[in-house]
Amino acid sequence: MTGAAVAAPSPEFPAPALFGVESSAKGARWIGRAADDRLALALAQRHALPEIVARVLAARGIGLDDAKDFLNPTLRALLPDPLVLRDMDRAADRIARAVTSGEGIAIFGDYDVDGATSTALLTRYLRAVGVEPQIHIPDRIAEGYGPNAQALEKLRAGGAGLVVTVDCGTTAFEALEGAMGSGLDVVVIDHHTAEPRLPRVAAVVNPNRLDQDPGLGQLAACGVVFLALVALNRVLRRAGLFANRAEPDLMALLDLVALGTICDVVPLTGLNRALVGQGLKVMAQRRNIGLAALADVARVTETVDAYHAGYLLGPRINAGGRIGRADLGARLLATEDREEATRIAALLDEHNVDRKTVEADVMARAIAQAEAAGAGPMILVAGEGWHPGVVGIVAGRLRERYGRPACVVGFEGGIGKASGRSVPGVDLGAAVIAARQAGLLLSGGGHRMAAGFTVRQDLIAELHDFLSSHIHGQSNAPMVPVVELDGTLVVEAATVGLAETLAKLGPYGAGNPEPRFALPRVRVVAASVVGSGGHVACTLVGPDNGRLRAIAFRCADQPLGQALLRRDALVHVAGTLRLDRWNGNLRVQLFIEDVAPVWAESA
Repeated sequence: MTGAAVAAPSPEFPAPALFGVESSAKGARWIGRAADDRLALALAQRHALPEIVARVLAARGIGLDDAKDFLNPTLRALLPDPLVLRDMDRAADRIARAVTSGEGIAIFGDYDVDGATSTALLTRYLRAVGVEPQIHIPDRIAEGYGPNAQALEKLRAGGAGLVVTVDCGTTAFEALEGAMGSGLDVVVIDHHTAEPRLPRVAAVVNPNRLDQDPGLGQLAACGVVFLALVALNRVLRRAGLFANRAEPDLMALLDLVALGTICDVVPLTGLNRALVGQGLKVMAQRRNIGLAALADVARVTETVDAYHAGYLLGPRINAGGRIGRADLGARLLATEDREEATRIAALLDEHNVDRKTVEADVMARAIAQAEAAGAGPMILVAGEGWHPGVVGIVAGRLRERYGRPACVVGFEGGIGKASGRSVPGVDLGAAVIAARQAGLLLSGGGHRMAAGFTVRQDLIAELHDFLSSHIHGQSNAPMVPVVELDGTLVVEAATVGLAETLAKLGPYGAGNPEPRFALPRVRVVAASVVGSGGHVACTLVGPDNGRLRAIAFRCADQPLGQALLRRDALVHVAGTLRLDRWNGNLRVQLFIEDVAPVWAESA
């Protein structure tokens, strides 16, 4: 989930800064998101939309004839034939043969939310067709990312004749080819950046294969797994498996697809938008008892939306792989036992609390290093004993704070395990793969917005120079933090009605950013620090004395929070409108992402 200030290449002729804000509290430049005014007017008239909402659509490139499908995305219109993906026919046939012959099947997943949801998707489907698979999720510290020979041999010894890797495997050449050599068949279902060479296995289904026709490369692994289940179901239907049993309800699995897609920060456009939109509807029915138990411990009392999935449910599932047992998330999402679901959800909630403590310590050290290093195209910080379970979160926080790609490395015994998060316009996965191919990494991979790698401690300085050069080379201009704004609001216009209309443009995330508005010349009153994370809550008062509740997260010790805490501060504010349900009442609240003092305005 993206933050306010996004580093973007500086154009040769930059747009004028809104309200003259060249350097906000976050050091960002404020600009208006480009939109065709004539298109916005036509959208407003044809679809009976408020002008400001129509402008949001126009700024996202939604044409006059596309608006209907955008406002109501359906799988009927957007779901492709799964066989457009290379090797999908081979994968479906191989898994179907294992199902119909009673061959043992194992699932090797990743330890993040995308991996957990992908594992649970395949597990639930296989159970519905009479197969109980083995599941292995690697321990982040002991095993690291992706398939390894020891784990695969254990699955073979446990009776598996086929292993399906989900959200991993595309570059695990040695481990997977060794498994094939020992008589264990492997099907890879993944979405991470591929190399020209693919592992020699039964099938590699990955929309980001270099020989794959474009169009589905933005899918998360769980989305690819869902397409694989559609293909598998078709093969099993033709084989007559459902002559005496009900077909699995694929639509009922979309809640898992929605969760994994949101949390993997892939673009919520096209097919992803339809998968998430329909999946959130399924999630609202609380049919998955594991997800329902997790929502209960996270104290989600309203209908789950993309925000709840990304910020409340996802972090708790991730906590198992970061601090506790790696397989807890997948087990929670796959279980049909209510007692087990309640127990695992409570355990994940406890791990999430522990994760926050560890994260806060690493974050403080990482900020100190980043500040000392100064400006550059990217941030690379490292520390001895930094827990590998939180380096990804800290990388994301640094990316939000500084508007630049960030990588965080935790060293133990001279070997560092790292995670990185990128910004729009910078392909971090490609940079990491290039570093591995250059011999600077022991392992590494990822996609445009996120990557992971393992590095020797004596190569960290050389790695920093290599990645910085590679990232700088992706753009011909310096990266400048910017805040893109969809329009300007007065306080009185920030109504429940407007927030409800804007909510219809969701789900929001990468590729479909939540509309961000500027509220000029507002006075901040009753500001205070709330919660354990250093959030700042306040009330904004407009020039005509209209009032709006607002909150800014994790910023009390930063210039943003300090600007809000200044008594009766007069500022320009940038943020997003959210509906807030409290004690049965519905009201609107502004989530503040940036502020700028009024004196920054041009004369």
